[in-house]
Amino acid sequence: MFVECGVLKTNTARELRNEADFAGILGHSAIMQSVFALLRQVMPTDVRVLISGESGTGKECIARAIHDGSPRKGGPFVAVDCGALPVNLLESELFGYVKGAFTGADRDRKGLFEEAHGGTLFLDEIVNMPMELQAKLLRAIQESKIRPLGSSQVRKVNARIIAAASESVRDEMIAGKFRRDLFYRLNVVNINLPALRERKEDIPILAAHFLSAMNKKYGKHLTGFHADTMAHLEAYAWPGNIRELEHAMERAVVLCQSDQLRQTD
Repeated sequence: MFVECGVLKTNTARELRNEADFAGILGHSAIMQSVFALLRQVMPTDVRVLISGESGTGKECIARAIHDGSPRKGGPFVAVDCGALPVNLLESELFGYVKGAFTGADRDRKGLFEEAHGGTLFLDEIVNMPMELQAKLLRAIQESKIRPLGSSQVRKVNARIIAAASESVRDEMIAGKFRRDLFYRLNVVNINLPALRERKEDIPILAAHFLSAMNKKYGKHLTGFHADTMAHLEAYAWPGNIRELEHAMERAVVLCQSDQLRQTD
């Protein structure tokens, strides 16, 4: 679904790719055309967006596309995985700290909110953010102000917030694991990305794109797919979604010993 944020064999396929390429996002299926229509409405605005979809569906790519098509495109795009850091480190990453705030804080450091000033802050896997930090995030969004760790002074911030989650944020909210008020602050516009198994008609164009990319990466000259290969790709469920397809294509290109990819590759 995304160009990393082959050239197809026929002119007809090449034209199809052009029609199905929206801001570097590939897909001519009806469900992806609906996503593109929503993106066209969201991009020119400063509205907060919550992107949902299974792992590997391209949520960060969508967030980057929104940023690149927005009035903030000249500003920074700053991304953080809210589940990759323990709560104390995530707090200092988001809000920054001043010298002496904790052991090892030997200088002032800006947080990601300030680094994203004038641009976009992308909060990936927002459902993994601990409840105690959710309250501080809510205040930062409401007031457009943050207080670095160890500081008594607040600082103005100006960043568009785009959040994403592989799990349902609404379900987590209902279960009491995610703040209701924060959910409604983030979920002004929801973009739900389909799993690859729900848009199998996009697999040929995606596979061809990855073939071209991997040809270039590894200096190969594969010309396309053997007759039964594409049917095999379309029949597979792809639980890892586009990320799995990309890695499968990379492996196949590296191991292929002919000029066309076969199912056995």
